[in-house]
Amino acid sequence: METTVVGKGLPKFDAYTKAKGNIAYADDFSLPGMLYAKVLRSKYPAAKIISINTARAELLPGVHTVMTSKDVPHNNLRAKFGQSTDIGPNFEGLYRVLAEEKVRFLGEAIALVAADSEKIAEEALTLIDVIYEQLPGVFDPIEALKPDAYLVGDNDTNLVSQFKIRQGDVATAFESADVIVENTYRVPFKDHAFLEPEAGVAWVDENGIITIRVCTQVIEHFRTVAEVLGIPHNHVRVIGTWVGGGFGGKEDISVESFLALLAWKTKQPVKLTYTREESFLAHSKRHPFVMKYKTGATKDGMLVALEAELIADAGAYTYLSPWVLLYATVNAAGPYNIPHVKVDTVAVLTNNPFSSAYRGFGAVQPNFAYESQMDELARILDLDPLTIRLKNCLRQGDTLTTGADFGGSVAVQEVAEKAWQALGPKRADPGKHIKLGRGLAVGMMSYGRLTFLHDTSRSYIKLELDGSVLMRSGIPDLGAGQAQALVQIAAEELGVPLEKIKIFTSDTSLTPLAGTSTATRQLYMSGNATLKAAREVKERLIDKASVMLNADKTDLKFVNEKILRISEPDKYLALSAVIGQCSTDGDELYSEAQFNAPFTEVPVSDVITGQTFADFTFGAYAVEVAVDEETGAVNVERAVTCYDVGKAINPLNVEGQLEGGGVDSIGYALTENFEVEQGYLKSHSLAEYLLPTALDVPDIETILVESGAGIGPYGAKGIGEPACNAMAPAIINAIRDAVGVRITSLPATSEKVLFAMLSQN
Repeated sequence: METTVVGKGLPKFDAYTKAKGNIAYADDFSLPGMLYAKVLRSKYPAAKIISINTARAELLPGVHTVMTSKDVPHNNLRAKFGQSTDIGPNFEGLYRVLAEEKVRFLGEAIALVAADSEKIAEEALTLIDVIYEQLPGVFDPIEALKPDAYLVGDNDTNLVSQFKIRQGDVATAFESADVIVENTYRVPFKDHAFLEPEAGVAWVDENGIITIRVCTQVIEHFRTVAEVLGIPHNHVRVIGTWVGGGFGGKEDISVESFLALLAWKTKQPVKLTYTREESFLAHSKRHPFVMKYKTGATKDGMLVALEAELIADAGAYTYLSPWVLLYATVNAAGPYNIPHVKVDTVAVLTNNPFSSAYRGFGAVQPNFAYESQMDELARILDLDPLTIRLKNCLRQGDTLTTGADFGGSVAVQEVAEKAWQALGPKRADPGKHIKLGRGLAVGMMSYGRLTFLHDTSRSYIKLELDGSVLMRSGIPDLGAGQAQALVQIAAEELGVPLEKIKIFTSDTSLTPLAGTSTATRQLYMSGNATLKAAREVKERLIDKASVMLNADKTDLKFVNEKILRISEPDKYLALSAVIGQCSTDGDELYSEAQFNAPFTEVPVSDVITGQTFADFTFGAYAVEVAVDEETGAVNVERAVTCYDVGKAINPLNVEGQLEGGGVDSIGYALTENFEVEQGYLKSHSLAEYLLPTALDVPDIETILVESGAGIGPYGAKGIGEPACNAMAPAIINAIRDAVGVRITSLPATSEKVLFAMLSQN
């Protein structure tokens, strides 16, 4: 399909406002008479709460209220994941707004304070007396699985959930393998490290509605807040602000319940903004995994069997761990055609920081393991990295290890070839102790939520009499251009320039709910809803214009605020004229459309089979690194990424996602290590948690494949999360190529690389 607006690399409509610093983020809002909130947090990762005495804090001048668990109408909430609990006793996790009886992790919220100033609120925290009895806790997921392990939660086991994949006869297949590679891989906690910490303001409006203006990826949390307070859902309104980075870290509730409770109690506006240190303590992390992989192949490089065991550290609460684990299970074998597969995965509670959503959502961790395995097989069999992948990669008509079919394009071969070829020939080492190496890695990830979750998204479009367009969508925009994509779709369908379209987003009372900005689902879900709404309005205009122009409807086209005859372009009507006639005749000039994702039956067993995801995005990274043999320091010199994006609605946004995903994974591969020792954080701020800087990042060359085979609008596929999957293993494979050592745990710090080289020698 030929397009005029979709497919163009247009600046985002908020770009200049952001560049000038004029965007109002959550912390920028204030109200008259506003109070300031602070949260008292646990000093221990595992402890029994003997008593909490708030009397001294309540007497401090300027303090309006102090709240503990006894003041929360419904402090205990049970997460509903919509599936049988047979796959794990902690699958439906118990959540506490404020800790009671015992604390599960360092920094767990215990009490809330609202005061006239931040300074007074901080002083009040020091006056709250909490008596603890320290408990031993458990901090290693493998130890936490043992029968006599300390129990983190309320059940008689720390097991959260478990899944399996069974395909073929693995034991017999390994007997036929000419070469077998076995390794154990470890990945650490990873922090989202968004620039904007959690923040929000809440107040009770003139109608008694608790209104929360907050940076969030999920405005639908209004329902949970209402349940905490024991009030109807329609008595809570969440207004989402522009989000200064989320990456999954603002998917779970952060400040919303705290703000609502304090505003409800004091009947005054309340503001809460986390400090950087508090943000590190309070929000989730990417799951650490221990992954044992055994891969068998014939001497000509054909894969015959894979056996994998994955153990995920869920931390102190369940949150989204079951879903992350399911993603990891489905992705464990990678984009390869392996006839015999056995995968066992478990997620386990510990007294570490809780783990939940992070960009890549369970696909990143196994991607590191299976691509490291492929590289080792290639070296043993004397095959180059591209050849072994092309021999075994999934192709159209193949199925996943779950038996699921691929509905769209399976472009593993194409993206791998293009990324590797674009890297060009290997250069000579620049110095006697600087060694260059090249690495390749491919990856896959779904977009959209699990197909048994009944996902929906709605979008509203209205034409004004002057031809301008009003849009409403509950879509939270995280800075990735989620709202921009919807505007471009409407502009494409209605022939209206971007500057004449206004979109309102993220308000549970005023915008149709679009679902979460998570799971790389918004372009797919809200994009399709917007396309449906635009075409419904467009069809009404076509009906009217065909009469006014005495033309067949199939001969009409929308372009540049006109409706013209394709066969006679000089015969046209101004869009506003047709709108005016529709208005005169009483025709509807608006549409609120709902898109429903494909639905499959809910799995009833821990053995995963069938269609768990609607479609996948496939991509590859090829990199060149320089390794200093004297220090172990690794520098990424060049990077190429190639992804099949189906259709790039805005190529500039797509390139930005690929570059951002690459940078995120450079940190994962080389520098970012959220250190936790016996439940205590050793990474307290961005001074200790080392993110890549501009000096650490090369120019990333992006290559877009547009198969047009996605299930999003115009054949688009999702790219936000898949963009970060394969960079880390590509870097690790390049280190192996440069200095001959296989790093099996991330990050590959200079010390780790140096010690590996010394051990080898």
